[in-house]
Amino acid sequence: MTDCIFCKIAAGKIPSEKVAETDTLFAFRDINPMAPAHILIIPKKHIPNNLALTDDDRLVVGDAYLLANRLARELGVAGAGFRMVTNNGPDAGQAVFHLHFHLLGGRPLGWPPG
Repeated sequence: MTDCIFCKIAAGKIPSEKVAETDTLFAFRDINPMAPAHILIIPKKHIPNNLALTDDDRLVVGDAYLLANRLARELGVAGAGFRMVTNNGPDAGQAVFHLHFHLLGGRPLGWPPG
C-alpha cells in the first residue's frame, strides 16, 4: 500500500530505529514508548489488521511471536515478563491500519490494560 506509514518504514523510505529484520518482518522502537522496552513488530506485507489475516499469513504471525521472544531476551525483559499487544480497530486503539504487534516490557504492566 503506497500511503501506509508502516509499509514505508519497512521499505526504508521513512527512518526508524530498527532493532531486527527478517525476510517477512521488521521491528523498530516505538516513537512514543509506553514502557522502557516498546518495540513494534510489523509484517513487511501490508495486512490491515487481524481480521484480514488469511491461511497464507500463519507463518508470519508465528514468526512475529518468535521474534518477540528473541527480542524480549535481548532487551532483558523476558525474565520479569513482557506483553504482546495487537489492537484491532479504532475502539481497540488501532491508529495505524497495518497489522502490528507491540512488545512491551521493562516495568510492571497493570491489568486490565485500559
